[in-house]
Amino acid sequence: MNVKIYTTPLCPFCHMAKEYFLSHNIPFEEIDVSYDKATIKEFIAKTGQTAVPVIEVDGKFIFGFDKKEINDIFNITT
Repeated sequence: MNVKIYTTPLCPFCHMAKEYFLSHNIPFEEIDVSYDKATIKEFIAKTGQTAVPVIEVDGKFIFGFDKKEINDIFNITT
């Protein structure tokens, strides 16, 4: 699966999401949307969101750190 996590450095839920993916050995690409104006514009156009984290899994978006939805997508049992 292709996973992207849109983040900012000071976002605590972004850090939680990244740690969760790392702890389950799920590779992801982190995209920091806090500095580059072109990246910010692309992020808003693509997701319709200004808040992070947004997690993209094969083109499907998860808004926020929704552990239940992540678990469902990746068949993680807790």
